[in-house]
Order: sequence, then C-alpha cells, then structure tokens
Amino acid sequence: MAIRVLHVATGNVGRIALGQLIEDPRFELAGLVVSDPGKVGRDAGELAGLGTVTGVRATDDLDAALAVRPECTVYCAIGETRLFEALDDVRRILASGSNVAASSPVPLIYPWGLLPDRMIDPIEDACRTGGTSVFATGVDPGWINDLLPFAIAGTCQRVEQVRCSEIADYASYDGGPVLFDFMGFGRPVGDLPRMFKPGILAASWGVSLRMLARGFGFELDDITEWFEQEPAPEAFDVAAGHIPAGGVAAMRFQIRGVAGGKEVLVIDHTTRLRGDLRPDWPQPAQDGGSYRVEIVGEPSYRVDVCPTSARGDHNYAAIASGAGRLVNAIPDVVAAPPGLRTPLDLPFNTARGVFAAALAG
Repeated sequence: MAIRVLHVATGNVGRIALGQLIEDPRFELAGLVVSDPGKVGRDAGELAGLGTVTGVRATDDLDAALAVRPECTVYCAIGETRLFEALDDVRRILASGSNVAASSPVPLIYPWGLLPDRMIDPIEDACRTGGTSVFATGVDPGWINDLLPFAIAGTCQRVEQVRCSEIADYASYDGGPVLFDFMGFGRPVGDLPRMFKPGILAASWGVSLRMLARGFGFELDDITEWFEQEPAPEAFDVAAGHIPAGGVAAMRFQIRGVAGGKEVLVIDHTTRLRGDLRPDWPQPAQDGGSYRVEIVGEPSYRVDVCPTSARGDHNYAAIASGAGRLVNAIPDVVAAPPGLRTPLDLPFNTARGVFAAALAG
C-alpha cells in the first residue's frame, strides 16, 4: 500500500522532491503546503513542473494539511534564514502523528554537540507524543559527508584522514537568499555574511563532522574554520542576480575536525561564479562541478562524483540527488522507532523501491 505523504515547500529542493512523490508508485500525495500566496490553490502537478493534474491543490495552512493524517511529511522549507520557525514547524508536524523526512533545518542532521538541549528536547518530546521519527539529510551537508565516506572507509585497513570536497560553479544556481544573504556573494571582500561569522561554518558542517566521528568510533577535540574570498575582476550577471566589480565572486572554505592534535576529518568547499577565477584552487572533475572524497590510509582513495541530469545542469543534478535521498528514505523513516534519526540509525538504502518502480514502468 502506498505511503500517504504531505509535502511542504516547492523551492529548489522541494520542487524536485514533489515530482518524485507524484510519479513514484510507493507514495500517495495527500497534501501540499506552500508559503507563496501566488502558489495557493494551484495543482501539485503544475508546481512540480510535470504538466499533470493530481487533484491535490496547494494550501498555506499547515495545520489544515496535517488534518488529513499523512504518514510522513517531506519538509523542504528553507531553514538557513528561519531556523527557529523551521524547528517549530517540524515539532508541530511530529506531534501531530506524521513522521518527517526533511532537507532543513540542517542542524537536525546531527544536532548533538551543536544545539542546546532546550532546542533538541522539544523535538524528541514531539516524537514521543506523536509516535514519530524525523530524518534530515541533504548533499553537503548530507550524503557526500556521511554515506559515501563510510562506504569507502569500510574497505580500509587503516584510516588517517577523510576529506570531503565540493568543487562547483554556482553561476546557474538561482537561490538568491542562499547565494547573496547567507554566502555573501556580491558583497565587498571582508563584508562578511552570516556564513562567515565566527562559529557558523562549524555549526553548519559540524553536524557532518560529528556524525562521521561517531560512526568511526571516536570524538573530536575541536572543530576549526578557515575561509578565503576572491573579488570579481569586472561586473557580470549570474542566474540569481548581479555581481558588481570587486564583489565576492569566488570563495573557498574548510571545516576541520581535530582529534589527537591532527586534522582527521575535513570538509573543503571551492565555490566559483566563473570558472576562470582562482585556477590555483581545486578544479572539478567535470565541467561545472563535482564532489570528491579522499581518504588517506591503507589503501588510500580519491573518488570523484560527477552528477549529471537530463533535466538540468550539474547544480540541478546535485540538488536532485539530495531530493532523491530524502524521498527514498521515507519508508525507513516511517518504520523507524520514534525519535531523531541519522544515517547511523537507518538501514542502508539499496534503492530497492527506485528500481522496482523503473522496472514496473
């Protein structure tokens, strides 16, 4: 029997996840919640870009949507600029009796050691009240920082360091709030956005570092941050807007997990808005962008991941991979014991449902 699912938000991640929920026979779309007044009343098939009629029309009333008693809610509303509101949304959904598979807020990927108990306890209480579980994931932070490193390191006799990298051109990414407000592209060098305020990098990606450490069986002594910005040599436009001359047009940052006085876990991001900027920084394994997992050990590895899609470029493909992991986790999230769940708690996903749907089609 198909799992009844409520979907929240139709942004970059949400729109792709919604499309899979409509097309995948494992799921029945029970409702759709949006925040944009211009989307209220429109059919889910239209908002997913499928050109189909589902009969499910968008509402901006979360409580009314939860009244249909979905087994799981896919929550894709933005969390970077509205952390407390997003946490409250998730709490309400869980307490109502609906499990949650979420792309945000990011701290829920692994909140321990980051969020105080006063922010974690209400989520756990809501899980107990509703008999529900919540699983948050993404790409980076997400499966590039947990699923892939664990799988590769599981073949090693010895591991000394794990480095996870994103090397990407974001010129085609149209997420203005993330690109300009959170990451600070277009600002004068040194005019630091929220992402580069002390502690924010460690908070945003520390969830993955702490989860990696727990999975590998040790604790981190410290998490450190480093970043560098590169200005635009002249003004140019990208999908999200305008970059003035002298405004930040490329950046590189690292979040480093330290144990025993050594940097043992590293997340390394190189983000450009033009491919010709800072050629001395890491280069992607394919035009536009790629991910990389490097393990120093015995044996050592360098694994390049090059996502592509028939529906868009490398940025679309990367977002689609995060949406896919989120939706494919729904059956395991529904079956999980109540509480906050991580990749260390859920069974290994073998894409059994994805293949079954493809073969049936």
